[in-house]
Amino acid sequence: MIFINPKTDYAFKKIFGSSESKEILISFLNALIYEGNPTIQDLEIINPNLPPKLEGLKDSYLDVKAKLSDGTLVIIEMQVLNVQSFGKRVLYNAAKTYAFQLEAAQGYRLLKPVIALTITDFEMFPNSPEFISRFVFKEVKKNFTYPENNLDLVFVELPKFTKGQEELETLADKWVYFMKNARSLTSVPETMDSIPEIHEAFNIANQASLSREEVEDLDRREQFIYDQQGAIIKAVQDGIEQGIEQGIEQGIEQGKREEKLAIARQLLSQLDNATIAQVTGLSVEDVQNLRGDS
Repeated sequence: MIFINPKTDYAFKKIFGSSESKEILISFLNALIYEGNPTIQDLEIINPNLPPKLEGLKDSYLDVKAKLSDGTLVIIEMQVLNVQSFGKRVLYNAAKTYAFQLEAAQGYRLLKPVIALTITDFEMFPNSPEFISRFVFKEVKKNFTYPENNLDLVFVELPKFTKGQEELETLADKWVYFMKNARSLTSVPETMDSIPEIHEAFNIANQASLSREEVEDLDRREQFIYDQQGAIIKAVQDGIEQGIEQGIEQGIEQGKREEKLAIARQLLSQLDNATIAQVTGLSVEDVQNLRGDS
């Protein structure tokens, strides 16, 4: 068996946002947002795009959007490339989803909470070892939650998840393993196949169920991602190399200066400042500073 890569936008939407994905999405969200508890019993998968209601406002393109039975809106995005200002984009999309619930003259009491679930194929918070992070509004000194805490940001960083099949314990473990490794698997792991929703996710991800055009489109999307990742890695490597070269040059220059200062110190008792500066190549001010220190 060959499985499509859940990390590509098309595959992610097909697995979690299609008409047959309701139970899959419920299990996925309960695992990553509610620690595996069956908090979400029902939801409606809705159009994820947020066209601007005001002229000049940016469009928002999400991967999946759902409305829970209590009215809570959940927006889900899978991000492979660490593009500039991505963290701000997450906050913008969450705030826009929250604000655009209301039509003209409707009261604020009608606003429902918004949860933004973001899965990244890169590290966003290098100082934290946890692969799931959650952010809410809290008071700075006393750390209590804002009473109307209606914006909730949840991040899942795939690179931080390093468990193997035999180590999978929680529902979150199994879903994150699916997200990270499905593309490289040739069969459904026994530890995951017993969960109906994950079994069905693998069925949808089975490349054999796709048309030739869909497979070719997915291949192009994956190749584009690999090309972009390669370009980013090369840019980082070029920057490191440039920094090393600059550091070597700076080190050489610093060494030459230290040598000049050492010679100047030996001449302080024999020559005047101007002559020492001329002999060593230092400035008169440098020599004056040396004389003041001695």
